[in-house]
This record gives sequence, C-alpha cells and structure tokens, in this order.
Amino acid sequence: MTRAEVAAEIVDALRTICLALPETRQEEAWVGTRWRVRMGTFAHVVTIEGGHPPAYASAAGTDGPATVLTFRAAGAELDALAHAGAPFFKPVWFHDIVGMTIDEHTDWVEVAELLTDSYRVLAPKKLIAQLTDPRP
Repeated sequence: MTRAEVAAEIVDALRTICLALPETRQEEAWVGTRWRVRMGTFAHVVTIEGGHPPAYASAAGTDGPATVLTFRAAGAELDALAHAGAPFFKPVWFHDIVGMTIDEHTDWVEVAELLTDSYRVLAPKKLIAQLTDPRP
C-alpha cells in the first residue's frame, strides 16, 4: 500500500515553527514527518487515508482523508486538550500525547504555541532557557 503524503504546505508551515526552536531537527518517520529535540519527538504529522495508518485513524476517529498532528502536552493543558473535542483528540499511546486535525480552519498561531509547549515537555532546561517566552 502506498502511504499518503502530507501536503507540502503543511510540512513547510510546521517546519517553520519547529526549526525555530533550539537544536531541533526534522526527519522522515515510519509514516509522515516528525520534529525532534535530542532523542524525543515533540511533533509528528501524518496523513490518514483509507484508514491507514490504523492507529492514527482510530485515535482521530476518521478513515480520512485527513491530516493529523500529534504533540506532547502536560498538566492542565494535557487534560484540557484531551477533553476539548474537535479538532483535538487523545491517542491511547503515551499518556502525554495529544493530536489535532489540520485543515483549512487551523489556527497556526495556536499550533505554534502548542508545539512550543510540546518542545518544553521534552527539551533540556538549558534549551528551554533559550526561548524568548519566559515560561518554565
């Protein structure tokens, strides 16, 4: 089966956000594209089509076509996003992962904030200290 590719404009928008964070890198994942800090993935984008990949289709509640972004969250933000409803969803893998559907209604300012917070969950303190936003 051929895997559906994520639209280039979505990958480009996510690349701009993620690579602006200290010591991040982009790489192709087993499916889709992911962004990492050190060895941890803080953002992963995948296109669901025909129910594949099945774990993402099940988590997002769609057989597609749909593009979904998964990222890390903690504390009250994790709880709020896990229960927010569309466009957010809560996958069953890893307790700190949240997902959202990316579409024409996506608020890219919100995505940038969510991905910066996701980065904060995994990044070492010395890298977090380099961010312009003073939150811990």
